[in-house]
Amino acid sequence: MCGRTACSLAADNLRRACAYRDRRGQQRQPEWVRGDRYQPSYNKGPQSSSPVLLSRRHLHQDADSSERVLMDMRWGLVPSWFKQDNPSKLQFNTSNCRSDTMLSKSSYKSALLKGKRCVVLADGFYEWQQQSGGKQPYFIYFPQTKDAMDKGTEGDEEWKGWRLLTMAGIFDCWEPPAGGETLYTYTIITVDASKDVSFIHHRMPAILDGDEAIRKWLDYAEVPTQEAVKLIQPTENIVFHPVSTFVNNIRNNTPECVAPIELGAKKEIKATPSNKVMLGWLKGSQEGSPQKKEKDLPKWTSQFIHSPSPKKTSADVLQQWLGKQGQPAAKKRKV
Repeated sequence: MCGRTACSLAADNLRRACAYRDRRGQQRQPEWVRGDRYQPSYNKGPQSSSPVLLSRRHLHQDADSSERVLMDMRWGLVPSWFKQDNPSKLQFNTSNCRSDTMLSKSSYKSALLKGKRCVVLADGFYEWQQQSGGKQPYFIYFPQTKDAMDKGTEGDEEWKGWRLLTMAGIFDCWEPPAGGETLYTYTIITVDASKDVSFIHHRMPAILDGDEAIRKWLDYAEVPTQEAVKLIQPTENIVFHPVSTFVNNIRNNTPECVAPIELGAKKEIKATPSNKVMLGWLKGSQEGSPQKKEKDLPKWTSQFIHSPSPKKTSADVLQQWLGKQGQPAAKKRKV
C-alpha cells in the first residue's frame, strides 16, 4: 500500500524536475494550475494535498493531449457521483486503489474509463515493516545519480536534481450539490510488491519508470484504457533505507523524516555535528539553498548515489550495513 509520502521540492523546482518532450519533440515544463496552494512537505498523508501531473486536455478540451500540467490535488478520491454535501462523509478509504479491482469498483471504474489518469509525484514514499517490537518505517525511492546531490541549478536549465518518484493514479472531480468550487482528488494505484521490498510490505504503489511510461499513462486521447493499464506493474528499480519512527507522527514535517538511521543500534542516531550537516543539507532542498559542491556534501549522501561498484562479498555487505564503515547505506534487497 502507500499511506505516506514526502515531496520537499519547491514549486518552481518541481516544474523543472517534471520537464518532458511533447508530441512535437519540444522540451517543455508543465505549468502549474493553482500552484499557490502547493505546500512542500516531508510527511504527507491521506486528506492532505500533493502535486500530480495530468493532461492539459482535461482542463482545456482543445489542448494537445500530450501537454501536461501540474495541479495540487487532495489525496483520497471522492467519486463525481457522491451526493453528500461534505466529501468527508465518504464512508470508505480511497487513498489507494488495488490494480486488480480498479476496473470493477464503482469508485474508480467510471473515472478510469473516462481517462482520468494522473501521475502522483513524490521524493519517495514510506512503508512500515511489521516487527515483533512494533513497526519499522522505511523510505523508498528511485535510485539517484551523482547529479542529484547538486540539487540542480536555477533558471530553465536541465534539471539534474533529485529524481522524483512517479506513481500511477486516478483522479476525479467532485462538485458540491449546493454549488461551489470543484474538488479535485486522487487515489494511488497499488500492485503486489516487488521482491526487493516485499519483506517490508506485500503491496506497493504502481510506479511509472521513465518518461515513455508517463506519457502513455497521461495521454488518454492517444492511449486507450485497456492499453494504459498494461503499464501497471511492480518495479524492481527502487532503493530504500530505514528511517526513524519520528515519521510516524503526521505532524512531524522536517528533514529528519527521511534521514537514514542505523538498524541494530541501541539508540537511533542523535544529533551529532555530522548529521546536523546532513539535516541542514536536506532542509536546503525545500528552502532553495545554494548549490553544493561535491566536496561540501555530507558523507551520508553516498547512499543515494546509484552507480556500478566493485563486487562485494556477503561479509563486506553485512559490515557496511551494520555501519562499521561509517554511515548507513541505502539498501536494494538481494534475493
